[in-house]
Amino acid sequence: MNKKILTLLLLITLGGATIFAQGRKGICINEVMVENDSNYVDDYGMRHAWIELFNSTYGTVQISTMYLTDDKSKAKEEYYTIPRADVNTKIPPRQHVVFWADGEPNKGTFHLSFKLKPGKTNTIYLIDSDGLTLIDSVAVPATLKAGQTYARKEDGVKAKGWEVRDGSNEKYITPSSNNVILDKNEKIEGFRDNDTTGGFMTVMAMLVVFSSLLLLCLSFYLIGQLHAGRARKKKAVATGKEVAPSAASLDSGEEIAAICMALHEHLNMHDKEDFVLTINKVKRTYSPWSSKIYSLRETPKR
Repeated sequence: MNKKILTLLLLITLGGATIFAQGRKGICINEVMVENDSNYVDDYGMRHAWIELFNSTYGTVQISTMYLTDDKSKAKEEYYTIPRADVNTKIPPRQHVVFWADGEPNKGTFHLSFKLKPGKTNTIYLIDSDGLTLIDSVAVPATLKAGQTYARKEDGVKAKGWEVRDGSNEKYITPSSNNVILDKNEKIEGFRDNDTTGGFMTVMAMLVVFSSLLLLCLSFYLIGQLHAGRARKKKAVATGKEVAPSAASLDSGEEIAAICMALHEHLNMHDKEDFVLTINKVKRTYSPWSSKIYSLRETPKR
């Protein structure tokens, strides 16, 4: 028994570790600003270079004990370790977090131990807690100007590639926000243009409702037939004779009529006189002045 329990605990631990590792693989570098002259400010009101991470999974991921560095040739001890015991290091599903590359890690969890160098190619690495597994990396080009960012065209989608953003139309700089700002739904817009009166939508909605009702009817019918068949089999096993479907599942008209008459007699067993109310005037007049409830409880002694 002890061996079985230990084996089960080991499997649970390994499974949890696997899920944990798979979740961390969904963390990616999403947007980088090297020279911040008029953009996002940190919690001290200062402008520094920043790196945005994005959780591309649909579950919360804990990024503590992961590493960020601009030089993978350094020793693991020289990497910036994301501290533990900070609730903000749990990134919710499809959300972002920003780290400041200001070289001042003593300012807080999200202040890195290295700085980015303007006018040079900055390569940023995100490494797992073992110090070896590379989760993501990006080489920010040296041509990036002040106030510009190097960002993914779409959040967390590696196949879409990267682009330089300067804050102009459709080139928004979006720290701690989605790189693609959705201000309208193209499907709804197209539906409105193609179905101005709403008739097609009405017909579609009715078809969906009636199709659902039809599926429910078929489901209930099939379930009823299944239970009836199982009942016939049980009865055949008990009696040793095969039972016909009509005899097992259907009642005769005489039986249904007898049940209906019995219910009618039960629900209508009283005469009509029971529903007649007679109101008679009280012959004795009542006055609260002569009521005993207002008198003294005991007769006073003389």
